[in-house]
Amino acid sequence: MQQSIPNRIVIYAKDIMNITGRKERAARKLLAKIRKEYKKENGEFITIKEFCAYTKIDEDLVKSFLI
Repeated sequence: MQQSIPNRIVIYAKDIMNITGRKERAARKLLAKIRKEYKKENGEFITIKEFCAYTKIDEDLVKSFLI
């Protein structure tokens, strides 16, 4: 029986590393910049929509990396 993986709405540093090719430190800094832009506290999640709006990367393209 095949289980389907539910779609995620949150993006992590590891995902940003895979999408952009950046190192972990740079990916974490980018997440921090996005949090600051959206006035979020440390530890609050960044959604895929917020990441795409900030970086101007197409959401469908990003989602293809998350599968």
